[in-house]
Amino acid sequence: MHDITSIDSANIDRTRPAAVSRVTRAASIALGRLRGDERGMTTAEYAVGTVAVAGLGGLLIKLLSSDEMRNLLWTIISGVLAKFI
Repeated sequence: MHDITSIDSANIDRTRPAAVSRVTRAASIALGRLRGDERGMTTAEYAVGTVAVAGLGGLLIKLLSSDEMRNLLWTIISGVLAKFI
């Protein structure tokens, strides 16, 4: 068994740069792939958001075009305006 103080520091210094270089290169490649995927995720999120807003808009148009909702909104608005006039 080797004692930690008896390890040849020259051997460590010679092998370390190669190992660090491989790890650094692998990490760089992995991060590059993640960054590439992130752009696609952003586009997909915008698409889902656009579909959700379009659906909500359609629902609001349907609700606000009904006579019951129009009468309810008119009652609320005229009640608020009556307090200021």
